[in-house]
Amino acid sequence: MALSLPHSPAPLLLLLSFSLLAHAATVTYNWDITWVTANPDNAMPRPVIGINKQWPLPHLTATVGDRVIVNVVNQLGNQSTSLHFHGLFQNGTNHMDEFKQIPDALALCLTSSASADILQIEQPGTYWYHSHVKGQYPDGLRGALIVHDPDSPYKDQYDEELVLTLSDWYHDQMPPLMAKFLSYSNPTGAEPIPDGALFNDTQDLKVRVQPGKTYLIRMVNMAAFAAQYIWFEDHTMKIVEVDGIYTAPKEADMIYLTAAQRYSVLLTTKNDTNTNFAFVGSMDQDLFDQVPKGLDPNVTGWLVYDESKDLPKPALIDEFTPIDDFELVPQDGEKLFEKVDYSFNLDVKMDNLGDGANYAFFNGITYVKQKVPTLFTALTAGANVTDPLIYGTYSHPYVLKKDDVVEIIINNDDPGKHPFHLHGHAFQVVLKSDEEAGFYDSNAKHDYPAVPMRRDVIMVRPNGNAVIRFQANNPDMSPNPIHFYPN
Repeated sequence: MALSLPHSPAPLLLLLSFSLLAHAATVTYNWDITWVTANPDNAMPRPVIGINKQWPLPHLTATVGDRVIVNVVNQLGNQSTSLHFHGLFQNGTNHMDEFKQIPDALALCLTSSASADILQIEQPGTYWYHSHVKGQYPDGLRGALIVHDPDSPYKDQYDEELVLTLSDWYHDQMPPLMAKFLSYSNPTGAEPIPDGALFNDTQDLKVRVQPGKTYLIRMVNMAAFAAQYIWFEDHTMKIVEVDGIYTAPKEADMIYLTAAQRYSVLLTTKNDTNTNFAFVGSMDQDLFDQVPKGLDPNVTGWLVYDESKDLPKPALIDEFTPIDDFELVPQDGEKLFEKVDYSFNLDVKMDNLGDGANYAFFNGITYVKQKVPTLFTALTAGANVTDPLIYGTYSHPYVLKKDDVVEIIINNDDPGKHPFHLHGHAFQVVLKSDEEAGFYDSNAKHDYPAVPMRRDVIMVRPNGNAVIRFQANNPDMSPNPIHFYPN
């Protein structure tokens, strides 16, 4: 958290704005959060959380300079819920992120009169929105959030845009799965294994394309747990954005997306319509403690050039060969933050507590929800507001000075791959070790990139480490500014 305090929030208010442009459009969404029944893999109908009695959920779209107003009513009846706009910095309005709603209550009432609560940024790119209540979003409350950019450096290099979401899918609802996961009967902490994978919340997706055109495909992994490899048969992707950051173009035949990561790629179609082509998402089975018998880790879609022609089965591949995202270079050329003002370690470990359940730990501390919310403590602490102790040992607080360059060394003391997300910032990825590299060695000589990759979700390899740096220029009192999936 930074020293500066945000303005006090107006009750039940959420307002997103994307710039100071005088003639920006106001885009309003009226959403009732409701239960609906869905069966996306044609295996088992189940209750899912929909919007306005529909599921899959709508994309939330805007253009740089727009103001977005989302009016939400929670009609679930039996669960609280929340909305988090993943990847949007919300600089100055962090108190409006992850607003929590009680059952059957008017969740928020939005007006344009509370100017202190207007978020004004120039942040185009590919994001997503989702619930942040416990493990709720895999029950359906997640969707793509797209901010269009009239000044995109790639605006003249494609003909159309497409959105492609990836996700894992569970036949059981989250409350019983979470209870079983955090239980003495699961002492190893084995995560629930998905029952399948989805493209755009369905299977056997058909994407109609035209020959000789270039498409900007925005990909979002909205999974609870499973990372996915993705590839388009006989087509090459050109990466131009990751997590809202434009990159120098980088060709790739295969991409690996952890939960919460996003990529935008340019894909140029063939000049004829002789054949349709499969594209495949494949869940990373290395993440699963056990692979259930009969599990199909793959989901297939097709680039359909001609609807009258067959949809070919995807070809078998010998190995997964995704591009290393560490090789990506931000298009804006932001140089390495060489002078670090504050550095600390986050040593990650999974271990058991006295109740027999398995928990995640940062530096030997597992998170315990505060009795008094962090923001309330900060607003009533007076001169003690910058003392980390007042926020509680088990919230693991760090108080940062505004505009300091902060370095976080993440040591993954676990044999699993773990994605980490930082709220409110995109960070420079200064180092990303191979697996089994052990803890970061501060005495060794490291060759850091002059222009490091920048994003907001990074995967740290098994028993490996990573070093990230960012400027603390977004005052916040978030109770979980850095976390990993599953939360």
